Order: sequence, then C-alpha cells, then structure tokens
Amino acid sequence: MTRAWIYGAPLLGVLLLALIWGFPGAASGQSTAAGLPANASAKSYGDGWTCDRGYRAERGACQPIEVPANALATQTSYGRGWECRRGFHEVNGACNAIEVPANGYLNAAGTRWECDRGFRARDNRCLAIEVPENAYLTGAEIGPGWKCERGFRATGDACVAIALPENAHIDYSGNDWECDHPYSKLPDGCVLR
Repeated sequence: MTRAWIYGAPLLGVLLLALIWGFPGAASGQSTAAGLPANASAKSYGDGWTCDRGYRAERGACQPIEVPANALATQTSYGRGWECRRGFHEVNGACNAIEVPANGYLNAAGTRWECDRGFRARDNRCLAIEVPENAYLTGAEIGPGWKCERGFRATGDACVAIALPENAHIDYSGNDWECDHPYSKLPDGCVLR
C-alpha cells in the first residue's frame, strides 16, 4: 500500500498541475473576480472589465449614471449614458414629452412628430392643405401640396380648365397643350408652317 501511495502522489501532483495550466481561468479566477469593481463584469474577450448598464467607469470604479424619468440607460462609454424613451426628448438633462398636435403623429423613431396626410406643419400645428376643385393631394413638402388633374392648370389657388385651340391636344404633363403634327405652337394657337 505504501508503494502505491508513493507512485500515486507524484502522478496526482502532475495531474493537478496539468489541470491548472490547462485551465488558466481556474487558477486566476479568484484574483480576476477580486480585481473587479462593484457593478462590473469581466470582458468576454481579452483582459479587463466593463461597467454594467447604468454605470460608467471613473477612476477605476463603476459610478452610477443618473438616469432621469422617462429615460433608459445605454451601454455606451461616451455621452450622457442614457437616452429618452420613445415619445420624449431631452431638454436640459430631463426627458420631456413630445407634444403631438391635432392631426399629427409620432414618427417611426418616436423622436418627433409629423402631420397626417392632407396636413402641413406650421407653427407647431398641423394645418389642413386646402385642395381646390379638380385637384388632388401630392404629399410633397414643397409647393402647395396639391396638383391639378389632367386637363387643368394651376392659376393661383385654383385649377382652371385648359382651353384647347384648334389643332391642339393636352400634352404629356396633362397641365398644358401642344399642337398636333405638323402644326407649330404660338402663344395663342397652332399654325401650319
């Protein structure tokens, strides 16, 4: 029995050393865990640590980030460390509700409001686009927001029927006329040249 113990002891020691060298985390796990500041986690790659969400690294420690009401902590090491929730925007370090006017809605990101179709933003309100007779909404941000139907021309805030001279037809745009072939266009009619 003494002989088995003598031969087994060195073998057991070699096996223990192999386990420790084969799994470096097993030997250094305590020192790494002991080196972590409160509210930190070991990096998933490489050495070191990173602060948990809601904390920021300052002077070798993880200090809490003051997150205002209606905000969420971010996992970034720069900036404020928080961002406002959907429907709120930052004003002087606080998250204030975005006031959506009548006939408006929050955009997809929830960071600002936009007007419903048929309305335009003016002075923090959504005002109706007045579409004249013989016109339709375009959805364009520039211009009146409407366009005359084919065969009509915009004159001020109205759509007036295009008067076709003899030997003419409505052009490709639908809002003017051109002469039939082989006639040429003059300001008030079509002439054969």
